[in-house]
Amino acid sequence: VQLVESGGGLVQPGGSLRLSCAASGRTFSSYGMGWFRQAPGKEREFVAGIRWSGGLPYYADSVKGRFTISRDNAKITVYLQMNSLKPEDTAVYYCAADRGYGSGSYYYSRSGNYDAWGQGTQVTVSS
Repeated sequence: VQLVESGGGLVQPGGSLRLSCAASGRTFSSYGMGWFRQAPGKEREFVAGIRWSGGLPYYADSVKGRFTISRDNAKITVYLQMNSLKPEDTAVYYCAADRGYGSGSYYYSRSGNYDAWGQGTQVTVSS
């Protein structure tokens, strides 16, 4: 499985960015995808998750109402639209493909349920 993220960068507080994650190497229809982030000196944390087959997405409380995860099945690409960005959103953002073993918000929030990770893309929110 190959996951390639893009779209990170420097943005001012209150601004927006859209991250993309292009996936290949697996039949994804029965799997899900997640976005995680890791700030310097902190543990990797869940941001959002979605299944390729549909259903409600899942979000961390810290990003609800500001971030939106979506997918394009034809392009096998997952997106993370980030609005109203705050300095505390600064981190390296990773997309990940899950093992296909479960579902639900708790399942998608656990990094151990993912077996493929992208290289990460830096997001810096600063004035």
